[in-house]
Amino acid sequence: MNSHSYERRQRHGRGRSRRRGGRGRFQDQRERAQTPKQKTFWQRIVAFFAGNGGQRKPASQGRNGQQQQQQRERDREPRPQRKPESVEVTSPRLYVGNLSFDATESDLFELFNGVGHVQNAEVVSYRHNQRSKGFAFVSMQTIDEAKRAVEELHDKEFLGRKLVVSGAKSSEHEHSRE
Repeated sequence: MNSHSYERRQRHGRGRSRRRGGRGRFQDQRERAQTPKQKTFWQRIVAFFAGNGGQRKPASQGRNGQQQQQQRERDREPRPQRKPESVEVTSPRLYVGNLSFDATESDLFELFNGVGHVQNAEVVSYRHNQRSKGFAFVSMQTIDEAKRAVEELHDKEFLGRKLVVSGAKSSEHEHSRE
């Protein structure tokens, strides 16, 4: 134990509360008898596995109303599926969405090579754990090949998911929207 923590403990003295308004260790006996005694860890474990005779304790209120929010989410109707924005093919670069998390760049390379010559295939992933984000970019040789790839591969099943293939938004497209 270092001297710093030892000094801090000694400053409060024996049996004195650290909190200014607190009563400390010696509470009034009547008050202690009124408050329900909290179960120990092992008592809670035994009660959990015993099952409380089929009775279920109401769920405790979570932080910031989490319990209510979760209930609302369960009661809410399912959200309508949003159709992906179709972007016109104006460059050889294509966006590939709804991609399986198991898909690799070589898988995409092989798939798109069946349509035309692929220059580059890049699966977008998180930096910290290298897990796929579920979309990729594929660069074809020409714009015509890119258009043909969109026609043939859009809504095609690939590794258990229907692909979304469209033209990739370019930086010019972003500036024109602002």
